[in-house]
Amino acid sequence: MTQTTAAERDALDNPKTRFIYFLYRLALTAAFPFLVFYIAYRGLRNPRYFLTVQERFGFIHHSFQQTAYGSVWLHAVSVGEVLSCAGLLRQLQTEMPGTPLFVSVGTLAGYSLAKQRLAGIATGIIYAPFDYCFAVRALLRRIRPALLIVAETEIWPNLWRETRKSGAAVLVVNGRISDKAIGRYRSLRWALAAVLAIPNRIFTQSATARDRYVELGAPKANVVDGGNLKYDFVPPDPPAAVSEAIRAASPSHVWIAASTMPPNEDDLVLDAFQALSARYPKLLLVLVPRKPELFDSAAAKLTQRGITFQRRSQLGPLTLPGVLLVDTMGELASLFALADVVFMGGTIAPCGGHNVLEPAWHGKPVMVGPHMENFAEIAADFRKAGALVEGELLPSLERLLADPALCTSIGAKAAKAARQKTGATARAAHEAVRLASLSVPHRVRTTVGKLFAAPLTWLWHGGSIGKRRQQLANAKQLPVPVISIGGLSMGGAGKTPMAVHLAARLKEGGSNPGFLTRGYRRKTNSSFTVLSAGADAPIELTGDEAQILLRSRLGPVAIGVNRYQAGMALLKKHNPTVILLDDGFQHWRLRRNIDIVLIDALDPFAGGELFPAGRLREPLTSLARADAFILTRVRDKGRYDGIEAVLRRYNPKAPIYHSRIVATKWIDLATSSEIAPDALQGLSVGAFCGLGNPASFWRSVEAAGCSMAWKYTFSDHHRYRPGEVRRMASRARAEKLGALVTTEKDTMNLPKAAAEIIGSMPTYWLAIDVEIDREAELLQWIRERMVNRPAD
Repeated sequence: MTQTTAAERDALDNPKTRFIYFLYRLALTAAFPFLVFYIAYRGLRNPRYFLTVQERFGFIHHSFQQTAYGSVWLHAVSVGEVLSCAGLLRQLQTEMPGTPLFVSVGTLAGYSLAKQRLAGIATGIIYAPFDYCFAVRALLRRIRPALLIVAETEIWPNLWRETRKSGAAVLVVNGRISDKAIGRYRSLRWALAAVLAIPNRIFTQSATARDRYVELGAPKANVVDGGNLKYDFVPPDPPAAVSEAIRAASPSHVWIAASTMPPNEDDLVLDAFQALSARYPKLLLVLVPRKPELFDSAAAKLTQRGITFQRRSQLGPLTLPGVLLVDTMGELASLFALADVVFMGGTIAPCGGHNVLEPAWHGKPVMVGPHMENFAEIAADFRKAGALVEGELLPSLERLLADPALCTSIGAKAAKAARQKTGATARAAHEAVRLASLSVPHRVRTTVGKLFAAPLTWLWHGGSIGKRRQQLANAKQLPVPVISIGGLSMGGAGKTPMAVHLAARLKEGGSNPGFLTRGYRRKTNSSFTVLSAGADAPIELTGDEAQILLRSRLGPVAIGVNRYQAGMALLKKHNPTVILLDDGFQHWRLRRNIDIVLIDALDPFAGGELFPAGRLREPLTSLARADAFILTRVRDKGRYDGIEAVLRRYNPKAPIYHSRIVATKWIDLATSSEIAPDALQGLSVGAFCGLGNPASFWRSVEAAGCSMAWKYTFSDHHRYRPGEVRRMASRARAEKLGALVTTEKDTMNLPKAAAEIIGSMPTYWLAIDVEIDREAELLQWIRERMVNRPAD
């Protein structure tokens, strides 16, 4: 069901891929006891690790759970990836407004930095799941991504494959395979080729990385040299406290030793500092160990050597010559602006080096050791530009401190080199938007689920075919045009609001509309009921959705299982010139002039399978009967290429329109007084609803500027009991919330004494309308079909 090519489907599910994944999962199963020991070991070393375990098995906080498909999930394993992808997330926030953005990390340091740097951008920061299918699927079910973005060299076979099987796309950004890793990966090419065929696109940091991915089996057409995100570095301002402390100390030179690594880089840095302190009595060393677990050992070395130092976490006046020990995470990138020279750690220790672009962006000369394997292409560019200082640490530092002009010259070259390859972020964001638009959600079922659901699905399908044949054989036609507003899936797609909206527009154009509806869950023995526009009728007689039609006052409403019989009674009593059939796509007893099928953009094909495996009433082949499609609940600027491609596959001719829900006002439940849709902005509210797809209501509440302290989801058409209403009102009062909010449909299912039960807690329901792109075109098309096309 997912919108994939034949080649992509083969990559996901060919015999070789299945065998390789069988072996991988077998190995993971055997390794599970060792994973338990690893968790215990990590937790005993740092108890905070135990707090991450639940998320690592896919169970995130309930507040992050998405009821609608379409989020974007970025996996950035640690600090470096978080920093390099921050700009990408900011751009996605601009280009995909309203889209939930989740960031997963693998380390405690990465989590802390992400919480700090991505506040206000990421919907949730979570720990990445262990690469077990059950853990990955659990997380996929909760955040429901349309796109997974994987930063750098994070190759997790189950994560990639299960994400694709769910209908989401997979994009690798800043992909790289280091000199150190390529040999090991070559020995695993027979297995890696099956895994590397899974991403929709792999954007590498360089041409060398691109060639390595292709060598290891990634399809050449899917691998692109997209450039390095790190070149698009945008530095934050230095912390004011640090800037002020350094200004007050007035050092002659500021030397930053960044991201130092064991076994000996701190010692080499301190040796150089002590050797130069006599010559430069106002020298300030800013020492920044790479990992939090190195902070205390660095402090111990400083104490042992008798060097005066201040911890950043306990910042006080700086004494010169002296050391500022940065024992916090996430500030290094901003501190480079305060430096005169920089030594980049991880380059003397055999660690592969660290990113030199950040200090270079500030125009600082950067010293490195012999190990730059992880950044070989960047190092080559800098060498070519004369923008890198290589050699032994002390002589290099002496040369730079003694020659300010040389520092300025090398720093200028470094700044130029750092800016020459920008644009990778924009390219990655453009591709992310494209891939997200192509995704189509699909429910991934277990083997056991398939075995149980398949026979029931066959029975449902067979019964539907028989019912349709019988009803079509006896279908009847009303003497006025009939427009069906229907859907293919169970649950709400916005059919009733769309019927009301179209009736209003047709009435403005001179038509006299009437409504036909089944009256779901009404409680009456009468075969049909006909009511005038605005009639006051009990919900037991009408059902909740018919109440909305009546309240619209746009036309009379006929309610009954036999829509032809009810329609004839409607014509006899009120004589409408056009009838809108609410939820009529599967009602074949009544012929219609136009079949408009609504597709909920938040859950377009209800799992992609027939009930009970999914929530489809009919197979997707039934889309061929539609005369027009309207995608409902679309986002502003949203693209839905994948959904439209599925529609076009089954129905190449029907026009496709987009629509969204717009809030018009809040209405007080007790007094019926009206306030503007933004009148509750900034208010903390408790929200509840019983809808087929509650995500649309939650999104409307958020768009109105409300902060939902909690949200209760009830089943569709839920009839509220007094105790349920009392408990929600009591909780809202106990938490001192500003209001309770719900939908118009839910107010009809509240107990008659709901206002008295709720008492003093303000309670509002949201009045909505529908906004349709290219509405004039749609209305003209409807009018032409009403006149020129006979009923089927």
